Amino acid sequence: MRLRPVERRSTGTRVAALAAAAALGGAGAVLLGAEALHRTNTQAFCVSCHSMQTVFEEHRRSLHYRNASGVMATCADCHVPDALGPQLFAKAVAVKDVVHEVLGTIDTPEKFEARRWRLASAVWRKMEATDSRECRGCHVFSQMDFERQDARTARRHQRAEREGRTCISCHKGVAHRLPDPPGDAA
Repeated sequence: MRLRPVERRSTGTRVAALAAAAALGGAGAVLLGAEALHRTNTQAFCVSCHSMQTVFEEHRRSLHYRNASGVMATCADCHVPDALGPQLFAKAVAVKDVVHEVLGTIDTPEKFEARRWRLASAVWRKMEATDSRECRGCHVFSQMDFERQDARTARRHQRAEREGRTCISCHKGVAHRLPDPPGDAA
């Protein structure tokens, strides 16, 4: 019995097989990445750290959680951009919160409160820099019915629109307790 020599595949076949494997691997990575982004945008994920329990309880008492229209804003609605690039950047920046949780610098309500002003100020700076981009996913001046707002609120919103002001300029402390500035007696 004579063995036949093994035929070598052509270079073109090997390149095609390698390209197919790379495409399948790339598609798998994209799907896994999309699922990871989706899961890390859930309310359950956001409040899974001990340090987020305090701010979640504040959020639960706000109109952004429970209101007459039944529309609830989740953590991600206010804190995570929709566009992929800014979303990935926000996720990278949020890693610092996980690090501080693990290191124990914000893992108790007392430690969190000691850093609250700095944490809130960082969020406010980001919101100001992005013209309150996440707020404007739901709140749009051009869609506001000023006739149905009380007169004072309508005047303020119209002036803010004329002056190009950002939501966070006036609405700090809307969904979470407004922290005391450093040096203020509690």
